[in-house]
Amino acid sequence: MSQEPVEAASQVTGEAVKERRRSWVIDVRPLRGTAYRRMWIGNGVSYFGFQFTSVAVPVEMFSITRSSAWVGLLGIAALVPLLVFGLWGGAAADVVDRRKLLLASSTLAWVATAGLLVQALLGLHSPWVLLALTAVQSAGFAVSSPARQAIIPRIVPGELVPAANTLAYTTTTAGGVLGPLAAGLIFGAWSTDTGVTIAYAVDAVLFTISFWATYRLPPIPPVHDDGVTARPTAGLRGIADGLRFLGGQPVLLLSFAVDIVAMVLAMPRALFPEIAEDRFGGGSAVGWLFAAIAIGSVLGGLTSGWIGRIKRQGVALVIAVVGWGIAVGLAGLAHSLWLMVLLLAVGGAADLVSAVYRQSILQTFAPDRLRGRLQGVFTVVVAGGPRLGDLRAGATADVAGPTASWAGGGFAAAGLAVVLALAFPALLRYRPPAAAEDNR
Repeated sequence: MSQEPVEAASQVTGEAVKERRRSWVIDVRPLRGTAYRRMWIGNGVSYFGFQFTSVAVPVEMFSITRSSAWVGLLGIAALVPLLVFGLWGGAAADVVDRRKLLLASSTLAWVATAGLLVQALLGLHSPWVLLALTAVQSAGFAVSSPARQAIIPRIVPGELVPAANTLAYTTTTAGGVLGPLAAGLIFGAWSTDTGVTIAYAVDAVLFTISFWATYRLPPIPPVHDDGVTARPTAGLRGIADGLRFLGGQPVLLLSFAVDIVAMVLAMPRALFPEIAEDRFGGGSAVGWLFAAIAIGSVLGGLTSGWIGRIKRQGVALVIAVVGWGIAVGLAGLAHSLWLMVLLLAVGGAADLVSAVYRQSILQTFAPDRLRGRLQGVFTVVVAGGPRLGDLRAGATADVAGPTASWAGGGFAAAGLAVVLALAFPALLRYRPPAAAEDNR
């Protein structure tokens, strides 16, 4: 691939990349690069649209079935394609042009969104149709996500990768605030049937912005120039090579482990429709609950100038995961909507910090020839964990009640993260390469 995008970004940042920012304000220097800026805009707008669907699908499922367990099954419908296509998509991203792969997989996700709109217009009211379309949409996401994340280190200078990740997470979580709130207004103003139709239509229209942004990216073919390593494949051998590399990196394994703990035990979103209706009378309350975590992530991102200056990134990651679990646990005990939103927002800020460090650690460890495959594993963990969390939360709520499911999961996640960190201290010792060099 031509290095023109990286060289252009390096020129516009100039000497600034050599200086440490002392401000707490978010670092926007990656936006000076044209390729990254277009991708940032496209992803942000499309993610805002996707939030309408992410609220509408569980709301529609609960309306049809009146069961949080069925809502939790949406997590399994999404998880299976993630496990299969996340690993394959990561391997494919190391073999083919990442731009073309991103275009193809995004098309599949859009087709699933269009299917959700059609079933709503037809009034099918079938939980099985919702599960099937969720699975197709998840397959498209599973392939597109590794390619999208593996592109970032190719279009921004290495020094700005954490800043680029922070910008991306902050923008998407801003969509995670505005989208659910707007969806909540829709469900407060219209019936469920009309509301889900409008929500799916908004997502389908806004998705086109992501296509434009991806189409305008430069070609990003794989790089294999070391003269020693065999060319990767998109088959089982290629996947196995990536997993073999991952198995020798305890820091990466532990960063994945604490994230799985946080998401499986402490993700309460499958309970949002039931809690919104039982405690707060339904209506726009469900929108506030779905938006609350993202509100905290946005605020955390806007004050994230310090993130790139932290040397003990492993310690910071563990603290963030523990903070997430405690905040979620306390939120599950709240009977005031605004207190619940506040506590979930605190958890969202901690989750933003955790997400940035996990992504940056991975991108630092992985050479470009393996980056797609490791991003595939990352996608399975990061996106699969919440889906398992949906299943756990919904199933536990049907047995022990929503409060025990929500609060108990949050506190358990915080405790188990501490146990993992102390039992396997490699993560606590981790520092990024630049920080390690500073201390020699």
